Amino acid sequence: MRAAAPLLAVEGLTKRFGGFTAVDGVSFSVAQGEILGLLGPNGSGKSTTFNCIAGMLRPTAGSVRFEGQEIGGLPADEVCRRGIGRTFQIPRPFRTLSLLENTTLAAHYGAGGTITHAEAEARARDALRLAQLPDDPHATVAGLGAAGLKKLELARALATRPRLLLADESLGGLDAAEMRAAADMLKRIRDERGVTIVWVEHIMGVLLSVVDRVVVLDHGAVIFEGTPQAAQEDATVAEVYLGPPEARAA
Repeated sequence: MRAAAPLLAVEGLTKRFGGFTAVDGVSFSVAQGEILGLLGPNGSGKSTTFNCIAGMLRPTAGSVRFEGQEIGGLPADEVCRRGIGRTFQIPRPFRTLSLLENTTLAAHYGAGGTITHAEAEARARDALRLAQLPDDPHATVAGLGAAGLKKLELARALATRPRLLLADESLGGLDAAEMRAAADMLKRIRDERGVTIVWVEHIMGVLLSVVDRVVVLDHGAVIFEGTPQAAQEDATVAEVYLGPPEARAA
């Protein structure tokens, strides 16, 4: 039987900034319904890869195909309308708008074309509930801690009705319990809504208990692809994260 085509296929993705190559020939694919962890230490090229997929950056070379269609080089709003939602590492909500208004605004830019304000608000309320935030029109951004801001970022992405969610550094700034809750929430979104997820992270621990497969980057290139268990046992991955064996033993 012929294998199903991947939902997302990245082939030979390269991004240069002048003479600096931030992403160097990266290739990987993501199957429908999968949670893929895109890992690597700070500066490894994870966010640049994400931004090339999401339309924030134009690739220098290579291909990004979503549902069989080339999207590399499309602007971010068009990528979103194609069915790819994303969160940002540093949440920047509109602080003068309520949680519902923030999320409703995002819904207007989502998949499915032009919708009415009532439809956008209904999507926003659903996304806020899924992210475990109040959909009360008077609930404001003021007072949200790090975990609450991450939830709002997730709700805004979900309101666009993505088939593929790009989750960027969803654990940053959270304590251990909040990390576990964030990881469980992403898994529930996949299991209950069928949303495929690519999760960029430099914190390995909690992520590895949730993802189906891992791609590890270092200096802009793929150094490992496989199961979470194999990643934890891989000597090259350990060296990237922990340093050479002689340094760890010192």
